[in-house]
Amino acid sequence: MARRKRRLVADELSEAALRLLASKGFEAVTVDEIAATAGVSKRTFFRYFASREDVVVHFLAGLGTGMRAALAARPGDELPSAALRHTVRTAMSACGDRSGRTLRVVRLILGTPALRARFLEHQDQWRDDLASELAQRLGLDPGVDLYPRLAAGMALAAFDTVLRRWGDGAEDPAALTDRAFATPAPALDAAG
Repeated sequence: MARRKRRLVADELSEAALRLLASKGFEAVTVDEIAATAGVSKRTFFRYFASREDVVVHFLAGLGTGMRAALAARPGDELPSAALRHTVRTAMSACGDRSGRTLRVVRLILGTPALRARFLEHQDQWRDDLASELAQRLGLDPGVDLYPRLAAGMALAAFDTVLRRWGDGAEDPAALTDRAFATPAPALDAAG
């Protein structure tokens, strides 16, 4: 119950931040305003988030957990490129399911250096999680074998490329994902 309440408060703070950002822009919004809009104190804000950047990136931060779960759910005998492509498609599908709002947040994150930096920090953790999942899937030692981390890095490079193109208003994310994986697929499958 406490975990659910914590998630609800974090989500409300994120929603408040996004509403303010839509009307004022990132640089003009303060932590005090976000907390007041969410109906909590500044102290409560800092119990949930370390910064304004974190409260915005929170909107997309769950994608990493979803990607690891999507990879874990793939058939064990599937080629690594196909499993990773599906993993990225799942994340992009989650973005597309909230298209209008998510697209605005993606554009804000990609267009604001401080937010982009925070989002890349999250992606670094996702890389570790995907590498761990790949290592387990392939019976490799992530501390010794280079493949899991390199493959996870390739998958996240594809994700980032697709996210940027989608954020620019380009084609369907699923088609972009398929195109993005056409290049690294042979390397992913040869080494896996």
